[in-house]
Amino acid sequence: MKSIFESLAPVSVLEIDGRYAPIDLSVQNNELSGKESAAEMEAYVKFHLLKHHAAVAWGGYGEKRNLYKRSELFEDEAQSRDTHLGIDLWAPAGTPVLAALDGTVHSFDYNAGLGNYGPTIILEHQLKGEMFYTLYGHLSVESIADLEIGDEFQAGDCLGELGGASVNGNYAPHLHFQIIRDLEDHFGDYPGVCASAVWPHYQENCPNPNLLLKIETS
Repeated sequence: MKSIFESLAPVSVLEIDGRYAPIDLSVQNNELSGKESAAEMEAYVKFHLLKHHAAVAWGGYGEKRNLYKRSELFEDEAQSRDTHLGIDLWAPAGTPVLAALDGTVHSFDYNAGLGNYGPTIILEHQLKGEMFYTLYGHLSVESIADLEIGDEFQAGDCLGELGGASVNGNYAPHLHFQIIRDLEDHFGDYPGVCASAVWPHYQENCPNPNLLLKIETS
C-alpha cells in the first residue's frame, strides 16, 4: 500500500494553522505517571504545545501505552490491548476535521464508553485500483448528526470537528486517524489499539497514517 501514497502530496486532516510537534505517550514516558484523567492529559498536551510553540501534538503509531489501563474496554483474557494503530493529532475541541482523500461514508457510529472513540466516521476510498478506508475517531456529536451512508466528500472537505472529553471517550481532545485495508465486517468502528502479540497482523492491515500525512519528524 505504501506505493499508492508515494506520489501524493501531504494531506491535512485538521483545519488548523501552526507547527506540528511530536509527542511521546509511550510506556517509556515517566512524565505521564498519574495523569489518567482527561483534564490532566489535556493540561499535559497544552504544556507540550506551549513548550514547542506548536498548534498540534502528533504521533503514536505502533506506540505501546499505559493510558488504556484505565478502561476495561482494552482488557482481554489472553493479553491486554496496549499498542496504538493510528496517529493521534492533539488539538483543541472544535477544531475542524477534514477528509484526507476523496471518498464516501462507509459507516459511522457513536462508540460510547470510557476509552472508546465516541462519534466516529469511516470513509471508503478507491485509489489506483485499490480500496481502503480511513477512520476518524473522537469527533463531536454534531459531526454525525446529519450524516448519511454514501455521502460523498472531496479531499479537504470538512467532515466534522473534534469532540470534548464528555463525548469522545473521556480523552483530551484529539483526532484518532487510521488507515484500514480490510474492515473485517466492522461497521462504524474498528480496533484502534491491539495486543502486542497480534501487532504484525494489524501493522499489515493498518499501515502508518503518516504515509498520507507526511508530517516531518524533525
